[in-house]
Amino acid sequence: MARHLITSAIPYINGIKHLGNLVGSQLPADLYARYLRGRGHEVLYLCATDEHGTPAELAAAKAGKPVDEYCAEMWTVQKRLSDGFCLGFDHFGRSSSPQNCRLTQHLAVRLHEAGLIEEVREKQVYSPTDGRFLPDRYIEGTCPNCGYDKARGDQCENCTKQLDPTDLIDPRSAISGATDLEVRETRHLYLRQSVMRRALSDWIDTKVDWPVLTTSIARKWLNDGDGLQDRGITRDLDWGIPVQFEGAPWSGMEGKVFYVWFDAPIEYIACAAEWAEAQGLEAKAWERWWRTDKGAADVRYTQFMGKDNVPFHTLSFPATLMGANHDGSEPWKLVDYIKSFNYLNYDGGQFSTSQGRGVFMDDALDILPADYWRWWLLSHAPENSDSEFTWENFQASVNKDLADVLGNFVSRVTKFCRSKFGEQVPEGGEYGAQEQALIDRLSARIGDYEAHMEAIEIRKAASALRAIWVEGNEYLQDAAPWATFKEDPGRAAVQIRLALNLVRLYAVLSAPFIPDAAQAMLAAMKTDDTSWPDDVPAALDTLAPGHGFEVPEVLFAKISDEAREDWQARFSGTRG
Repeated sequence: MARHLITSAIPYINGIKHLGNLVGSQLPADLYARYLRGRGHEVLYLCATDEHGTPAELAAAKAGKPVDEYCAEMWTVQKRLSDGFCLGFDHFGRSSSPQNCRLTQHLAVRLHEAGLIEEVREKQVYSPTDGRFLPDRYIEGTCPNCGYDKARGDQCENCTKQLDPTDLIDPRSAISGATDLEVRETRHLYLRQSVMRRALSDWIDTKVDWPVLTTSIARKWLNDGDGLQDRGITRDLDWGIPVQFEGAPWSGMEGKVFYVWFDAPIEYIACAAEWAEAQGLEAKAWERWWRTDKGAADVRYTQFMGKDNVPFHTLSFPATLMGANHDGSEPWKLVDYIKSFNYLNYDGGQFSTSQGRGVFMDDALDILPADYWRWWLLSHAPENSDSEFTWENFQASVNKDLADVLGNFVSRVTKFCRSKFGEQVPEGGEYGAQEQALIDRLSARIGDYEAHMEAIEIRKAASALRAIWVEGNEYLQDAAPWATFKEDPGRAAVQIRLALNLVRLYAVLSAPFIPDAAQAMLAAMKTDDTSWPDDVPAALDTLAPGHGFEVPEVLFAKISDEAREDWQARFSGTRG
């Protein structure tokens, strides 16, 4: 048994997330966590809401609520929706937690002690209309790199280029839309990333198994132009983790908070501390996951994120943890593998939270159960390139994969057995050459499935799982127990006994992708045996003759043309 730490990029608090957000981090992380747990490994899967920075302030202002009240309400909403999609976090935390405040301030002090924090007087955009400085996301404009006209002051979400607010063409206030912006002087703390460029580059070079998407983005930031730049880690904002605090090695920083992209990744660690406290455990319970001197040396740490988050996770966050260990006394666990994703586009355009475009998590669950969405999103995950959600493709995938292949198999087997043998696993006969051939094919295909899951090749894993489902259908078609029963009931009993055991096996293998349907299959087979089929012949003897079962409700209903057309029209515009 191995130990696996898994984190998915923490979602911004500013509203309900769309399906593109879901498939870019949380959902594949949940898939991997469920798979590893199914194989018997010890897993700690953490996520949280990202509650600081301009997105939270702007969203709260728009909602007419105090920012802390807004964040608390939206955490509840996001937790309800994550539960709805069966995201099995061990803990779903908040970056505004006391634990994250303490740890962020502590790490900042450690970085200062290492000589990696520098006070900088800089020019920053000020809005007379709004009466305040406008950091990063309070400023919008045209990206000088790609021409996207809704680029933010910290990064262009279209081309992912790192920006400063003063880089934008035709900048405007995101609060009021005012264009009468000025540049004034202010003081901020900077993380001296440039000093750590060589250490970070050498570290990235050791990650030979990382996706090309991940390493190429990291190296671009490391090497393009003048190379990796120092990064401001404080902002002139009211909401966030205070920069001036008791014991701070600097002064005059009242009214400033740490930059959201500094404290948000630290919440991964703080979330573990939140988890331990919520469980009534001592600090050593979370430290054994995050401190290599306290038990985390044997932990494999995997992160999941969209490609726009890669620079912060491959450079800024590792720089923070490496720098905090400048004297060797705080060896924090660094990530072992980063699974990054391209974008999922929506029906000829882009999903966008800010523009309300696409299908959002709440709307999705109002339409269909989570497993329908989980299957489509994971089987079409944008791993090697951007992918696109279309209603036609969604309908076809649900109907062909879930309804026709898996659902139809379960329905045919259980209904036929009930009609001929009653609601129990039939006895009589023994497996023959036909069954052995199936077992051999299943063993090979399960091996393929496991290999793809271990490598976090999600689309390939989905394809391998579907191929396992298909094997059962093809066996049933070739064996034709409905015909065999007329001539040789004992032989038909063997065929159906194997098929009923396949239902349990399918439930176990499918649980990472479609957990609700998997549970329904296990319930129908009246078993809680979720043991992994390491030994396929033994797995297909799990349900012994005489074991009771029941015919389940329809696992997956087909999507009609009328329903698909209705949804397509309903989501052709934007959310209100």
